[in-house]
Amino acid sequence: MIVELPAFFNNPTLIELGPLKIQYYAVTWLLSALFINLYLKKNKIIKEIGLNKDDVDDMVFMYGLFLGAMCGGRIGYMLFYGLDQLLDNPLSLFYIWEGGLSFHGGLMGVVISLTIFCKQKSIEFLRLMDGVALAMPIGLGLVRIGNFLNGELYGRLTNGNWGFIFQTDPFGALRHPSQLYESFGEGLILFGILLFISTKTKIKGIVCSSFLIFYGLIRFLIEFYRQPDAHMGLIGFDTISMGQILCIPMILIGFILFIYARKTHESIY
Repeated sequence: MIVELPAFFNNPTLIELGPLKIQYYAVTWLLSALFINLYLKKNKIIKEIGLNKDDVDDMVFMYGLFLGAMCGGRIGYMLFYGLDQLLDNPLSLFYIWEGGLSFHGGLMGVVISLTIFCKQKSIEFLRLMDGVALAMPIGLGLVRIGNFLNGELYGRLTNGNWGFIFQTDPFGALRHPSQLYESFGEGLILFGILLFISTKTKIKGIVCSSFLIFYGLIRFLIEFYRQPDAHMGLIGFDTISMGQILCIPMILIGFILFIYARKTHESIY
């Protein structure tokens, strides 16, 4: 099946009032935060920690979304994908209208901001991250749909009988809808894996370490179908993308954390 997407999939705008534009991509970010917030308020781990609804609101919207995902994601993008531009013009870090957020940078931002949150609330970091890890696939799946609606981060060329033609592709070529692959893999499949693991263990750190491992593996595999950034191309052996390179330490850290959690399994919630 070949699908030629209409002009709607060219940076679509939900509301436009003069210079103010609210795009569908931004809506998926907002929905991600809202659904994560609702899920965490029902999450057993979060309830056992003793966080109230206001605490969860602060954790999700201020520490998680703004300080973590957005600020960390922007800094990470410039360091991983736009270092030359950043060195030439440090102020380009704030050129958010040009776009550019990195998941791996956002993840590091979330870890740092939630570490501060845990210090302030005097709660155990790994225990909180187990609960947060369960909710993250919700946001990942929705934001990838936002990438699809925005006609960005599309897939590599395909010669098969399945593919999409994106309005934003200057070549008008048949490509893999890698955003949908990622939404399914990083969203639905990852959520199912983590939910299953959470029912089989009460050892702190197992769920969040599993998130690092399985997200890294899923993302690494799907990257073979995703078009690499035009200004970087493929890096390792003309085969591996920057996204895949960043997944490798993520997977390794996940295994190290998993082993650490198993060895210190006396800390059970």
